[in-house]
Amino acid sequence: MLFRAGSYLPALCVFVFAFFTDLLDGYLARSHGWVTDVGKLLDPLADKFMTLAALVCIYLGKNKPIYLVLFLLMAIKELLMVIGGVFLAKHKVVVMAAWPGKIATGLFALGVMLSLLSFLSVQVEPFNLVVLGLATLMSYFALVYYAATQLPHAFSGRAKDEDGTDGHTED
Repeated sequence: MLFRAGSYLPALCVFVFAFFTDLLDGYLARSHGWVTDVGKLLDPLADKFMTLAALVCIYLGKNKPIYLVLFLLMAIKELLMVIGGVFLAKHKVVVMAAWPGKIATGLFALGVMLSLLSFLSVQVEPFNLVVLGLATLMSYFALVYYAATQLPHAFSGRAKDEDGTDGHTED
């Protein structure tokens, strides 16, 4: 809504606030033992929606095909991740965030912030596109990483979280 009204600075502030509260939420959950299976599912899902919504807004504002391509690539990747997540959940495998996904998320946040800055007459293009491109590549690497590390556990009935602990849920 802010974005469509031309309020780019408030939109940037909301995005930055959302990104940093997501980081804080994750830190607090891990450091205080508040991690839940529901949180492991909903937090990445919220990240996916935020990323895709930001890319749609940027495309609508810029009206450049490259932003549409980035959105479509990310939408396809996220759809594959959701399908994989549902498959893993049916096999009672709970997946924690791993470093490739965290790097991709950080790069996307930086790319979106830079893209939003470009609406405020800050000259960041094509650097923002390079960052968004790297984020897209890293997100596809994360997809392959998660598939390679987690799908075998779905068939064996056991999963290991990134820290090596058992990620398998009990009935």
